[in-house]
Amino acid sequence: MPSDGVQLSPKSHLMTYEEIYEIAKTFVDHGVTKIRLTGGEPLVRKDIPVILEKLATLPVELSITSNAVIIDRFIDVLKANGVNKINVSLDSLDEGKFKHITRRHEFKKVHDNILLLVKAGFTVKVNAVLMKGFNDNEIIDFINFTKDLPVSVRFIEFMPFDGNKWDMSKMVSYAEVMTYVNEAFPANKIERLQDAPNDTSKNYKIKGYKGSFAIISSVTNPFCDSCNRLRLTANGQLKNCLFSSGESDLLTTLRAGKSIEPVIQKAVRAKFKVRGGMDTLKKLQEPKLHNNNRSMITIGG
Repeated sequence: MPSDGVQLSPKSHLMTYEEIYEIAKTFVDHGVTKIRLTGGEPLVRKDIPVILEKLATLPVELSITSNAVIIDRFIDVLKANGVNKINVSLDSLDEGKFKHITRRHEFKKVHDNILLLVKAGFTVKVNAVLMKGFNDNEIIDFINFTKDLPVSVRFIEFMPFDGNKWDMSKMVSYAEVMTYVNEAFPANKIERLQDAPNDTSKNYKIKGYKGSFAIISSVTNPFCDSCNRLRLTANGQLKNCLFSSGESDLLTTLRAGKSIEPVIQKAVRAKFKVRGGMDTLKKLQEPKLHNNNRSMITIGG
């Protein structure tokens, strides 16, 4: 979180729950089978119970990504609308580092809510973006977090977005994560799991541990060849790739009473083969190629 916070969008710029449902239904009519609400923090919307209720009428698997600060208030709402899978964003198990990242004293609340979600029967994944010299020394701590908890910790390679001062030297790669793992555990204890179809992660577990861990290597070992994901931002812009700075305006088209299908079709067909067109690590290191890609904390969707 930037020290001066984030410029909030006027309410009129954001999709209403009716518009979210209408756009989502169009995607579902064309074959989408999973919808994930993410952020920012989706639970801060006052109409989130209505959004969930509307989306739950569609024939899709509903899930949510949350910072888990207030998720304890929504356990019943999530269960009532068939949301069984929760991703929790947590970049450190150290309370001081957590405060530095989020600028909030909420570590204990988040930790307790992860335990609460597990106890309540949700499938929980914990997402941690790794940065060298900051939280790479917590990789084994995170894996040991899965020893007695049936959660999946997922290490995410640091990706370039506007304002996050990305450079290759800060990134902890898939290979480097596995170096930490191989140094900490004997080879016969490290088990490679079967990845799900179109999965973004390479999945592992330590034998005897209740949970598992994974690496999302979108920079060094991308999964672009099997990617079937699209992102609809909170203000109704379609991103065909998180790496792409291009966006397609569905909301203005919808509010004009026009069909959004041609806009979606054009956006999907324009999807680059690899990383929004940055098909080499050299291109990734060109700031001008990703400085116009809105920061992750302002994407929502």
